[in-house]
Amino acid sequence: MTNARSLEKRRRSITSIRKITRTMELIATAKYQQAMSRAVAVSDYTKRMTQLVGDLMRSGTEFSHPLLMPREETNRAALLVLSANRGMCGGFNGSVFRQAIARYDELNDEVDGLRLEASGKRGIAALRFRGIDIDEAYTQFEDKPMFDEVDELATRYLDEYAAGKLDRLDVVYTQFLSHSKQEAVAETLLPLGSLSDEEEETTDAGDSMYEFLPSVESIVEEVVPASFKVKLFKCFLDSAVSEQIARMIAMKAATENADEMIKHLSMTYNRARQTQITGEILEVIGGVEALN
Repeated sequence: MTNARSLEKRRRSITSIRKITRTMELIATAKYQQAMSRAVAVSDYTKRMTQLVGDLMRSGTEFSHPLLMPREETNRAALLVLSANRGMCGGFNGSVFRQAIARYDELNDEVDGLRLEASGKRGIAALRFRGIDIDEAYTQFEDKPMFDEVDELATRYLDEYAAGKLDRLDVVYTQFLSHSKQEAVAETLLPLGSLSDEEEETTDAGDSMYEFLPSVESIVEEVVPASFKVKLFKCFLDSAVSEQIARMIAMKAATENADEMIKHLSMTYNRARQTQITGEILEVIGGVEALN
């Protein structure tokens, strides 16, 4: 039978690991709640922006914007992959990586000039391990991405698109659908041709609930780029929320497994200790009988 001392040493080791996983679960829960409130607020804002663009398009006024019009030919594209800087979050990074490889292969076959950008140390390491060159790597987007940081990145994409240096932008990230459902997706953010279709309205064409001042065109120039920036920011926030949920679930499972192992080891230790004590008592009895 296993030595009682070695069992006790192993039980203490697992107990220490359990404390770590439990602490990480609590930290992930707190970060999830913070990230969740930000994601919900941005989601509501994004829906409102989308509804506004829809009202603009139904206002009966003819207008156009470069971001809403697809290019005749797609010669230059960019793929942005959003992953985590840390592990210990279950299959979060693996799901993003698989989706990223699929979209990368697809774009690589369709576009001559493909630029790959990755955010998160885990995704960067996974892509490089596969031998894929990364043109831009970002590690500054932590658990709480800031709009100013994303805005800087979004502005660069808009400038490149306006200058003809970029024809298409795809983003691979983990979309937050609910507390129990998150999935890795690949979305095309530029051009924004489908922006007005995301929010279905029953308002008839020409019957708008707004009066646009000074003009529809001037408002479009402000709203459409802002819509893109908010959509990109929402991708980062969704990714942050999903990462914390995945880590919370993974650490909860690890803590429960540790509890089961500690319980099993405690039972085994008690049996081993009982056997050891019984053996010592028998030795003492045998020694007394030998003296008699």
